[in-house]
Amino acid sequence: MPSVSGLSSLESVITDPRQIVSRERAGVRTLSLDALYSTRAIGGASWSPDGQQIVFVSNISGRYNLWQVAADASRAESGPAWPVQLTFSPQRQFHPVWSPDGRWIAFMSDFDGNEQWDVFIVSAETGEVINLTQTPEIAEENPVWSPDGGRLAFIAKPKSGSTFEIELIDMATRERRAVTQNTPKEWGNFGPVWSPDGTRIAFTRSHATGRDSSVYVMDLSTGESRNLTPHEGEQNWAVADWSADGATLLLNSDAGNGYENVALLDLASGTVEWLTQEKWEISTGEFSPDGRQLTWTVNIDGNFEIFLYDRSSDKAERLPLPAGVNAPAGTPTAFTADGARLLFSHNGPESPADLWSYDFAGGRSYPLTQALVGGLRRDDMVEPFLVHYPSRDGRWQISAWVYVPWNLERRPESPAVVYVHGGPASQSVNSFQRLAQYLANRGYLVIAPNYRGSTGYGKEFHDANRFDLGGGDLEDVLAAADFIEQTGYVDPRKLVICGGSYGGYMTMLGVTKAAERWAAGVAIVPFVNWFTELENEDPLLQQYDLATMGDPVKDAERFRDRSPIFFVDQIQAPVLLLAGGNDPRCPRSETEQVAEAVARHGGVAEVKIYEDEGHGFAKVENMIDAYGRVASFLEKHVPPVR
Repeated sequence: MPSVSGLSSLESVITDPRQIVSRERAGVRTLSLDALYSTRAIGGASWSPDGQQIVFVSNISGRYNLWQVAADASRAESGPAWPVQLTFSPQRQFHPVWSPDGRWIAFMSDFDGNEQWDVFIVSAETGEVINLTQTPEIAEENPVWSPDGGRLAFIAKPKSGSTFEIELIDMATRERRAVTQNTPKEWGNFGPVWSPDGTRIAFTRSHATGRDSSVYVMDLSTGESRNLTPHEGEQNWAVADWSADGATLLLNSDAGNGYENVALLDLASGTVEWLTQEKWEISTGEFSPDGRQLTWTVNIDGNFEIFLYDRSSDKAERLPLPAGVNAPAGTPTAFTADGARLLFSHNGPESPADLWSYDFAGGRSYPLTQALVGGLRRDDMVEPFLVHYPSRDGRWQISAWVYVPWNLERRPESPAVVYVHGGPASQSVNSFQRLAQYLANRGYLVIAPNYRGSTGYGKEFHDANRFDLGGGDLEDVLAAADFIEQTGYVDPRKLVICGGSYGGYMTMLGVTKAAERWAAGVAIVPFVNWFTELENEDPLLQQYDLATMGDPVKDAERFRDRSPIFFVDQIQAPVLLLAGGNDPRCPRSETEQVAEAVARHGGVAEVKIYEDEGHGFAKVENMIDAYGRVASFLEKHVPPVR
């Protein structure tokens, strides 16, 4: 086991609510919602083969399109270059990957958020765009080039199906070929990784629950595949990269101690060598081009740190990066071809995610993009407190982030917002949260809890709400309200619950099951009825829900008890409902049925459905409108102290 030095301590975690203090700062500016949502969202990226450019996704134009920017070492002194827009489309585009010869960039795009993705390529020289798949009834995602650039691998799922299969497309003939076929409906194949010689593909076969997976390798000449990680019970094994000599796979797994850790698998012997056994979640990166080093990222209670591991010395060192969420950012690799630099994303509470380059020789990093624009200042953002509080049943220690407005006086008159993340397999982390910052700037305390079922805290915690969705996890959210009330800043009559997706579900469950607790609820792309959600959602998500919630016939009593739609008569607070017209995950019908039910019972339900959006909002004008509605709704029903 290597020596892992530099792990951050958690001595600053607050467990006593009265230790929460409002920081003092003069000259704090009022944040503009338009400016906040006009800051650039910057995501997936890929190095050009010569290391001089990166292509990345951004909504600079108001749509998620592809951009490229100079990324050579001279940027260390001169700062970020002005990016050039590579694709122009009203539709969102993701996952750009530069071809090995530098001529083409592959990416994926859907239509108005419907998640029926096609795979495209764009010429890096002319901007010519070609749709390679053109299959409205099949979603093709996450293209990866073969080492010689002659083929693309991707995952594909029929609209009516629940299983992802891996396919190849020949770039010369445009013929498609199935790598995997007839996978059982509860399983899917993900993350294809090419062998260095292009003769094999390693991939991860995962159960719909996300709690069980194995690593396979397929010989493309024979079509034969084998399971490299056979096991009993539920374990997660996932492949991240293939070493340059073709002998070793880099894996992630929770099989060692119940937390995601890093391992190497020797293909000849099948031997697994654990590189980490931490009780924090660790995500693998990839091998350096020469195979001598590799990266991983440690999630320490919502702060992410990148480590570089040297295989010869068996030591890992933390890269000296700013606090926040740091992660290798290149596809298929974050390393330049010469191994001299590492592309990574840095996202902190004071500024949106930017792409940075780390220079190994100089031991320093520099930004390649600039996301914070529109006259916004870091000084106007609040840094959240990391807090822990006990669950109501005493089983768990719950982690949360608390945003306290600048210069707030400790008097019990202020409103507070419990901001519930979706998933539920997700995590609130130390990143830039536009809505949380806006609300804090307006005078609302905000707490973002990581309730049971969240990721980041090991397998046992992640499994703790299985077949209990809407039960113990709701109690953890209610305990967040208890904690924030005890700070002494909050009026218990001015509590708001707010969230999106599963967080929207929790919002509606909160205003029905704990109606007296809330002054208002804001549910974004929610579901409210387990029975109709199962009937109408995407088939893959249906398999997930069946495996985590149970059978709607056998477990009908639990399904009904955990469906807010059956308890609408209990609602006392006004609610705001926002949904996407093309949402395949939480269909618009979920929002429509609960809005109608609230109205029938004489309650207040404001509703807006965005016809050109899916599960969440991608178009900037829709984001500004949606969160402007949130701000107006809260100002009307739970105004801050002036």
